[in-house]
Amino acid sequence: MLWRRNRFDTPCTIAIEQSEEHFHAHVELDGDVPIGPGDRVRVHGAPIRVPFGARIEIRRMATVEIAGPLRRAWTKIRANFELTELYEVSFTPGRMR
Repeated sequence: MLWRRNRFDTPCTIAIEQSEEHFHAHVELDGDVPIGPGDRVRVHGAPIRVPFGARIEIRRMATVEIAGPLRRAWTKIRANFELTELYEVSFTPGRMR
């Protein structure tokens, strides 16, 4: 029960743009559903292809899975350890002094 997810379907809007200025894909759920750590959103339908220089908005259905309290806490703990992996990355040539 504490690991179990609450699941429901909701309509959503998908905005995708691929151009020199922007390269993004955003999903906006209807009803301002709050999404938190451990939650999942799965958009239904075939893959969307956008040619370069184009921007599209389409409507689809999405399944939202809200995490239980234990999964939410576990996700927050795991995120802290995964974040520390970024500390090891350096984009500077040579050694830092």
